[in-house]
Amino acid sequence: MGLQTVIRALFPPQCLLCEAWVAEAGGLCPECWRETEFLTGVLCDSCAAPLPGLEADIAVQCDTCLSTPPPWRHARAVMRYSGRGRHLVLALKHSDRTDIAPGAASMMHRAAHDIITTESVFVPVPLHWTRLAKRRYNQAALLAQALAKQTGAQAAVGALHRSKRTRSLGGLNADARARELDATIVVAQPQAVLGRHVVIVDDVLTSGATLRACARTILQAGAAHVDIVVLARAAPQA
Repeated sequence: MGLQTVIRALFPPQCLLCEAWVAEAGGLCPECWRETEFLTGVLCDSCAAPLPGLEADIAVQCDTCLSTPPPWRHARAVMRYSGRGRHLVLALKHSDRTDIAPGAASMMHRAAHDIITTESVFVPVPLHWTRLAKRRYNQAALLAQALAKQTGAQAAVGALHRSKRTRSLGGLNADARARELDATIVVAQPQAVLGRHVVIVDDVLTSGATLRACARTILQAGAAHVDIVVLARAAPQA
């Protein structure tokens, strides 16, 4: 009997959300899977928001992205930021559950397999150093590193730098969010993004203000194009 077999027998893998045993590490048990709102059906190609309908043969966009196109090309998300999905994000973000990152990255890879290649470079949304010191890790960086390991692409964890700690963006309109983020995100490693296909990685897409700031900064630094992949999407019911 091999060492890994013994370890699995003594310490079987557990569900990412509860203590139930699962067949493979990094997965969800059947109950948690059923109660997680995975994003399926028709989704906006540009922001991953759910749209009416069951399927579409072509890429479609929501009214918001049609009227105000984001600076990136495509966005992919795994689940809705509510219920079990919100619990998973918050556990990774605030509860030292760094063990969630590989399993979450696997789900993100499946959701974004059509836009990721081995030539992509994963760039996480940066944290200001004060938040990083308090939290001890950047959850977006953990996801980017796990995605790079699983896909054979690269991760440029330090490509972006947040030069100013911004206040909470909750309750601010789009213009106020943009002003708050203006010039706070800079490219610290220009060669990591120059001429590259950059996939910006974050745990959750809410208003998209931070992701827009990151994408604009990366494109100004000479990236060929930018896409977005997140674990969860805050979105209204379709």
